[in-house]
Amino acid sequence: MRNFDLAPLYRATVGFDQIADLLDRVMSSDVAQPTYPPYNIEKTADDAYRISIAVAGFAADDLGVEVKEGSLVVSARKSDEEAGRTYLHRGIATRAFERRFQLADHVRVIGATHADGMLHIDLRREVPEALKPRRIAIASGDVVTKDVVDVDKVN
Repeated sequence: MRNFDLAPLYRATVGFDQIADLLDRVMSSDVAQPTYPPYNIEKTADDAYRISIAVAGFAADDLGVEVKEGSLVVSARKSDEEAGRTYLHRGIATRAFERRFQLADHVRVIGATHADGMLHIDLRREVPEALKPRRIAIASGDVVTKDVVDVDKVN
């Protein structure tokens, strides 16, 4: 994969730092992409999404979900309750992890549920009213004149 230098983008633009940072993060090939734990991202409605993460072996108290600086951070750390156990075979991975998901503008985390070894995180895009398209009513051909008040006569 090619490496692109985004430094000219930083010099020539103002206010597009997030886009350049996102491109830089995606294009960097020196960081290996983690594959643990496996996850799905699904679109549940027009403006709703769900991230499902396989967290077999973790209790709800072992998991952490937080939003900071435009990223959703999911982390897990197994408690030390297994200190006295001896395994002949250990195929269920319960190693600590931290998974980050970059959230788009106006995407909020609605809630998280833990059931059957899966962590489900529900997201919703909530576009503010000021940014939504709005329809402007077109008046008929009659010109409406308003009463104009002369400032000199009022004072």
